[in-house]
Amino acid sequence: MKRIALALAIGLTALTPIAAQDGERARARDLGVAPGVLEPGPHNAITDVEGVLVGHSTLADGKRLNTGVTAIRPHGGNLYRDKVPAAIHVGNGYGKLAGSTQVQELGEIETPILLTGTLNVPRVADALISWSLAQEGMARVTSINPVVGETNDGGLSDIRARPVGEREVFAALDNAASGPVAEGAVGAGAGTIAFGWKGGIGTSSRKLPQGLGGYTIGVLVQSNFGGMLKVDGVDIGKALGQFYLKDALESRAADGSIMMVIATDAPLGPHALERLARRAMAGLARTGAAMTNGSGDYVIAFSTAPSVRRTPQRRSGRHTIAQVPASRLSPLFAATIEATEEAILNSLFMARTTHGFNTRDDASVTVDAINLDEVRRVLGKVGRDIAPTE
Repeated sequence: MKRIALALAIGLTALTPIAAQDGERARARDLGVAPGVLEPGPHNAITDVEGVLVGHSTLADGKRLNTGVTAIRPHGGNLYRDKVPAAIHVGNGYGKLAGSTQVQELGEIETPILLTGTLNVPRVADALISWSLAQEGMARVTSINPVVGETNDGGLSDIRARPVGEREVFAALDNAASGPVAEGAVGAGAGTIAFGWKGGIGTSSRKLPQGLGGYTIGVLVQSNFGGMLKVDGVDIGKALGQFYLKDALESRAADGSIMMVIATDAPLGPHALERLARRAMAGLARTGAAMTNGSGDYVIAFSTAPSVRRTPQRRSGRHTIAQVPASRLSPLFAATIEATEEAILNSLFMARTTHGFNTRDDASVTVDAINLDEVRRVLGKVGRDIAPTE
């Protein structure tokens, strides 16, 4: 059995030991790491945006499978009948984001957003179509655009098995809920790896003061990429001896992807949402992402504001929509950057050491969770006041 806990530049080969114990997992804010200056919502999650629901379905057997699906529903109704404005931004496009061209063309989303493993995308999209067509009022629908994003979980799961199908997709969609969101090695994050440690699902939110509109920004990520991890501006990856380009100028070990989903209740149209989506890349950069040639870095942003919905009644005639003007978008940009950075940290800090199967090497593998005590130690050495884990 191989263990991934070392320099990304050398893939799965162990050179120096790093503690593998999980200890108690904690979110970034519980450790005292709170990026930015804005306050989070009550759950510090994408579900702090009113109406947004999240559900997971996880397939993990401790041997060959660590995969699943995560569903983000912008609202609990029929999205095809009550579409929301949306936009997509691509940082580096080495990935498979099904449905992206229609979203870019029309500026709206008509299905929930599903995240999964790379080779599951067609099966998940097919299941999402089936689920959507079965909703009330869909009897005469002849076209639907399923939105499905992915990262490659073949480093911890038998990706060629393609086990995610209708049962898992329907469960994630039907069980999607508001409130706290499960993070770490769950759903679409079951088999992901970030910065050489176990990655996964992470989420965070920011609430603007009333004087700045009082709007909420929520972000959910599926982290599966490399680079040199930074926490609160500190080079944690460098301090722990685990980072891209440590031992070689050429390496594929930092290749990977991240899906970032942004929700807001601010009334924004597709153009403003695309501008918002671009700012997620700044949050990604703050964590030390390498954004390599083989990385798929995607952002989907949508607004849940009722005033900007694309209902059939509104689309049949002229109407005026009040939107946040460009001159007042900057606080929303800042909120997006902060929430994206914290969501990525949460995806790492909440993940647990995972045993699985490396498809490329055809071998068993263990990917360690980042040791939070080591994170605290490094941050403490540079004067950060970090809370102990319980």
